[in-house]
Amino acid sequence: MSTGLFDSPPLPLERVSPPVADTEVYRSLSGAAIAAVCVAILAPLAFVSWSLIAVPFMGLVLAGVALRDVTRRSDAVTGHGLAIGALVASAVVLAAAVSFHAVVYYHELPEGFERIHYGLLQPLPGDPPTAIPESAVAVNGRDVLIKGYIYPGSQLKGLTQFVLCRDQGDCCFGGDPKLTDRVLVRLSDPTGIAYTQGLVKVAGRFRVELMGLPELGGGVVYHIDGGFVR
Repeated sequence: MSTGLFDSPPLPLERVSPPVADTEVYRSLSGAAIAAVCVAILAPLAFVSWSLIAVPFMGLVLAGVALRDVTRRSDAVTGHGLAIGALVASAVVLAAAVSFHAVVYYHELPEGFERIHYGLLQPLPGDPPTAIPESAVAVNGRDVLIKGYIYPGSQLKGLTQFVLCRDQGDCCFGGDPKLTDRVLVRLSDPTGIAYTQGLVKVAGRFRVELMGLPELGGGVVYHIDGGFVR
């Protein structure tokens, strides 16, 4: 249709986009999933000690909690992938750490030796605190493996003789371990070992004999002769 000189041309129709359905709903990341990932990262600590196996186990628990939370509240919470990843990582580390410690436990005992612990060396209920129980006398003269902590002294390197204690608190924080919590170790290797605050595994010939030890304010009754560290 023609227009006159002073007629304005028709305005183009404005393009109006069709309304967009509101399908994008914000969902928060599961806090349990984040925690499970953080614990899974720390899970390899389980290889350091039996007690630290609790770390990957906690990762499994947190991952399970996260999966349940995401499943129940999928409209408000996300993090399913993180939870699955943390679950798998924690499970793998847990299985590997348990296997590792089991192998170490099996191979740490030398052939012909028996494993003992400080519980066998303690007096029976009602006996004097310095009484020697029959369970300790029974292993007198036998080759044993025992675990404990080195009582600190002035010498830190080349230790060929030291007192092995039951409790790390007595050793490291100035305590005075009781008589039945002390084992005097004499190593067969003349070069000795360096002092450590960690758990020490010592094998050797067990002996019961009361002997004075002034530096401990008392003495020792249990001995390991010809010892070597595992």
